[in-house]
Amino acid sequence: MTYIPFTSAPDDPYRMGQQRGVHGGGHARGYGDAGPAPKRVVVAYGFWIFLLSDIVMFSAFFATYAVLHGRTAHGPTAHELFDTRNTAVETACLLASTFTCSLASIATAVRNKPWFYAAMAVTCLLGLAFLSLEAREFAGLVGRGAGPTRSAFLTAFFTLVGCHGLHVSLGILWLLTMMAQVFAKGFRAHIERRILCFALFWHTLDIIWVAIFSIVYLMGASG
Repeated sequence: MTYIPFTSAPDDPYRMGQQRGVHGGGHARGYGDAGPAPKRVVVAYGFWIFLLSDIVMFSAFFATYAVLHGRTAHGPTAHELFDTRNTAVETACLLASTFTCSLASIATAVRNKPWFYAAMAVTCLLGLAFLSLEAREFAGLVGRGAGPTRSAFLTAFFTLVGCHGLHVSLGILWLLTMMAQVFAKGFRAHIERRILCFALFWHTLDIIWVAIFSIVYLMGASG
């Protein structure tokens, strides 16, 4: 009885790869030898996960507001409280900042520092104007006895709108950091990736605000 040793199939890709590596004078290579993904891929993937998690969080806030917007506890309603003229100015500031942020992205692509600084500075000013108008609105509501503890409706409102305002505040700090990094190091590859991530973040905030303006303010003011 002849003993036949076990061998892999002639067309086994793994063994063929090993044979190619050995006969070709190199080392045997298996699966997964390509190494880790490039940093730009990892950063892009991680940042998209962050943005999607933010969208999920705001979706939960919108759902909470939709459930609680009628729970006023016999207090003031959205129709009585909201001033759409003030909110329209806020919306105009934020939408205009989207345009200037896009100009900053174009300036980054062509590596034009003066235009980059100018566009980012205007974006910062528009963001600060938005925050000041929102702070004035919140102070006016609290002064009228319509603070976040007055009713479930106002709790949901302050949570949703306030969380968006907090994101805008963090975005402005990020913007200033990007300006400082470009000033110190120029348009390096990793800095350009960060500017792109900032632009995506800022545009996402604008989209969320359009939803807030439409669902919370316009629908609320219409009664």
